[in-house]
Amino acid sequence: MESQPFVPKAPGDLLKIGVVSARSNISVKTIRFYCDEGLLLPVSRTDSRYRLFDESVFDELSLILRLRAMDLPLDLVKKVIQAQRSGICTCSDLKTTMREKLSEIHERLDELKVLETEIKTMLKSWEPCGGA
Repeated sequence: MESQPFVPKAPGDLLKIGVVSARSNISVKTIRFYCDEGLLLPVSRTDSRYRLFDESVFDELSLILRLRAMDLPLDLVKKVIQAQRSGICTCSDLKTTMREKLSEIHERLDELKVLETEIKTMLKSWEPCGGA
C-alpha cells in the first residue's frame, strides 16, 4: 500500500515541501526552484533544514503559475510577488509592464473573436453540403 503524505488538519500546522507538491500538483523540484529564485519563501525550516510552508503558499503558487502563463520573465514575476506580499506597488515600470500585458491580452481576445467568427462562417457554409 502506497503511503500518503501527511496533510495537516489544524490551520497553524506547517507543510513540508512534499505535501505542498502533492496538494498543488507542482513538482518538488519546481517548488525548490521557486524558493531558490526568491519567488516562494518558506516560513520556517526544520532542524534537518526541510522547508516548511503555511497555507498561503498555495495562493502564491497560483499567482506564480498565472504570471508564468502570461509569459512574464521570472524577474518580473518576482517583482509582482513582492508587490503582492507588501500590498504596495511603487514601481512604475512594473505597472507599465502589467498594463502592456493587459493590452496584449485584449489584442489576443480580439484576434480570437475574429477567428471564432471565421470558424462559425466556415461551419455554416459546410452544413448545406450534406456531409456529416
